[in-house]
Amino acid sequence: MSEHSRLQHLPIALFAMVMGLSGLTLVWQKSATMLPLSPAIGQGLLVLTGGLFTVLLLAYALKAVRYRDAVRAELDHPVKLSFFPTISISLILLGTATRHSLPDLSIVLWGIGAALHLVLTLFIVNRWMHHEHFQIIHINPAWFIPAVGNILIPIAGMTHGQVSISWFFFSIGLVFWIILLTIIFYRVIFHDPLPGRLLPTLFILVAPPAVGFIAYEGMVGDIDPFSRILFNTALFMTLLLVTQVRRFAALSFFLSFWAYSFPLAAMTIAAMVYYQQTAANWALGLSGLLLAVTSAVIAWLIVLTIRAASRGQICVPE
Repeated sequence: MSEHSRLQHLPIALFAMVMGLSGLTLVWQKSATMLPLSPAIGQGLLVLTGGLFTVLLLAYALKAVRYRDAVRAELDHPVKLSFFPTISISLILLGTATRHSLPDLSIVLWGIGAALHLVLTLFIVNRWMHHEHFQIIHINPAWFIPAVGNILIPIAGMTHGQVSISWFFFSIGLVFWIILLTIIFYRVIFHDPLPGRLLPTLFILVAPPAVGFIAYEGMVGDIDPFSRILFNTALFMTLLLVTQVRRFAALSFFLSFWAYSFPLAAMTIAAMVYYQQTAANWALGLSGLLLAVTSAVIAWLIVLTIRAASRGQICVPE
């Protein structure tokens, strides 16, 4: 396959890799503040993640210039549409990861990401409301991605003193999480099971309550009953998915495997925040376990992705 045709089939879902690596960066940054670990790991991951995002953004921009019909087809796709906000979420996460070390850069990345995410959320919700071809079988946990992005914004927003904006985005994310959670459970219980290539997206169920807990704790500055509900919901979702590990282990590799990465990272940070606020020993143990699991899973995903790319299995027609 020629270089040009590979560019034509460059999937928007590749930006999920940036989300996963950004999550891992934040995990190691957080770990360095509560465990005797070197901050150099988080700094190195930040450079790697920023470089990957830059390369993917330039490549996808080139695709948009050369192959507009291919981009338009992804915008019309009931699954791929939800991955466009991974671009704005990547900016938000990079802004979050730089908020202490490079505050000036952080507020620029965060501001652009938040504004872009609002535009994409409005665009996607309009598409959902006025579609002509979406059906109940098309919905899957990837539809959470726009909502998750809104819940992420307060984490850096509060650091930058943007209280009202933080609550605005948190409110949007929380409401749409509840709406979509109801629809998705209706779909998976009363309709055909998710196809194998979308099964890993079930891990996205962990992200909204885990990120919501982190953001809410940052806005109120304490653990209250509502934050406990968010944390325990995320913990339950994680346990629910752990009981299905055999199903996931039996799957062949798809890019959708990157859906494992960011939710695991979010749950890891949530456990660390919970420990810092409660000093519960079990939360410290859970934090250490999740740190190891998340790091191992993302390292495994990197190996699988490189191997698939070397075999010409990425950037190909479906």
